[in-house]
Amino acid sequence: MPGMVRAAMTPSELFDLELGVLLEALYRRYHYDFREYAISSLRRRVRQAMDRFQCDSVATLQHRLLHEPALFTQAMQYFTVQVSEMFRDPDYFRVLREQVVPVLKTYPSCKIWVAGCSTGEEVWSLAILLDEEGLLERTVLYATDINPEAVASAEAGVFALDRMAQFSRSYLAAGGRGSLSDYYTTAYNGALFDRRLKRNIVFADHSLATDAVFSEVHFVSCRNVLIYFKRSLQDRAVSLFHEALVHRGFLGLGSKESLQFGEHAADFEVSSRAQRLYRKIA
Repeated sequence: MPGMVRAAMTPSELFDLELGVLLEALYRRYHYDFREYAISSLRRRVRQAMDRFQCDSVATLQHRLLHEPALFTQAMQYFTVQVSEMFRDPDYFRVLREQVVPVLKTYPSCKIWVAGCSTGEEVWSLAILLDEEGLLERTVLYATDINPEAVASAEAGVFALDRMAQFSRSYLAAGGRGSLSDYYTTAYNGALFDRRLKRNIVFADHSLATDAVFSEVHFVSCRNVLIYFKRSLQDRAVSLFHEALVHRGFLGLGSKESLQFGEHAADFEVSSRAQRLYRKIA
């Protein structure tokens, strides 16, 4: 009946309502679109941001983010997931050597897009792999992410020294042909990767939610990104990859990701089901 007020919302319902308002506000204020990100992950990360910035409600966090642009820059780490390792899932890189590299060698020049590059571990891994396969000098790697601070960190190519032992083990398991230490120098508890590897890498901001294709590429690697998207945004991202890829180009996804039930499932064939490697059909 007119004038009736709905019964009180549960705390979780109110949280989700405020979260939706926050995401809409951030899009209008800063043009970063998180509205189609997976809600379960967003809930967890927004609660972490509330703790970090001492906000007792989502509404309080929203007020501060809208009125303190510098705080929003800090908060980006909570809206985007920055978890990566060099040669993560070594078998994936072995499959790249076996199935993708031989095809890339048939082209006079190549372009590779690492979408959602985070802090750069994967793109530096690919640069090393391409160098060992004699392809780096004729390849351009595009490393993109929505988080400018992550992109800056990726471009710096400096990683904590205590991570190198695990990175080295993964490098060897991925078919590395030497020692990972050949590619970096150490100083002040950090490992600085060879600037020679960086010459053919282009680092840039790019949002899979709002931006368009920027180049034709032969291989797209977008790993452990789609799992944080709702289905509609997953389909948008894969549509961008399909548009960017050359005929018979390759697409690599994360170990928990698949094209099977997506809008573009029929546009790709499986090259390696275990390693989530696909090839564009048309």
